[in-house]
Formats: sequence, C-alpha cells, structure tokens
Amino acid sequence: MALRNHQSETYISRPSFPEQPQKQKTVQKHKKLLSKGEKILLICLLAVVTLLAVMIIQTQTAVRSTTTDISQIEKQIDTTSKENTDLSIQVSELSTYDRIWKKAEELGLKLNEQNVKVVPGQ
Repeated sequence: MALRNHQSETYISRPSFPEQPQKQKTVQKHKKLLSKGEKILLICLLAVVTLLAVMIIQTQTAVRSTTTDISQIEKQIDTTSKENTDLSIQVSELSTYDRIWKKAEELGLKLNEQNVKVVPGQ
C-alpha cells in the first residue's frame, strides 16, 4: 500500500524558467485632440451650419413651389385670354346688321317705322 500511495502522489512537474523582472509600464499621458471648450464650439458650429442648410433647403422649396404656382397661373391667363379673344370675334360676327335682319325675318318681324320710338339721350 505504501507503494501505491507514493505513486499516486508523484506527478510530473514542469520545468521552471527563471522569472524575468517585470517591466514597469510607463504611463504616457495622451494629449487630448480637442479640449472641452473646443468640442462645445465645434458642436455649436455644426449646429449652426445644419440650421442654415435646413433654412436654405426650405427657402429653395418655397421658391420652387411659388414658381410652379406662377407658371400655372400664367397658363390659366393665356387660356382665358384666348377664350376672350375667340368670344369677342364670335360677338362681332353675330352682331352684324345683316345677320340681325335675317334672324328678324325668320322670326316674322317686320320693319314698321311707326312703331319705332326714339328715347332722348341724356
């Protein structure tokens, strides 16, 4: 039994290396790229630039929509002026003396000078 206990207690140990002295880590202070004040100024600058960009985009959108409205109104004006011109030509054609006389004859009207009353002008 003694032999058994001795074998179970023996184990292989690893070879030991001499310990190297640990190098002390040198702490290097990293200089910050931007200070706190510079960061705040940078953030403010970015906010102002963003705000101005949004305002420019909004203004350009308003200008574009106004231009579109103006062009639509100009088209309506052109259409209305063409209609007015056509209607004025049609009125001048329909109001000729010969045409009125033919319509009156078709309706059975006759020219009677005794029925004509003259209204004095003011």
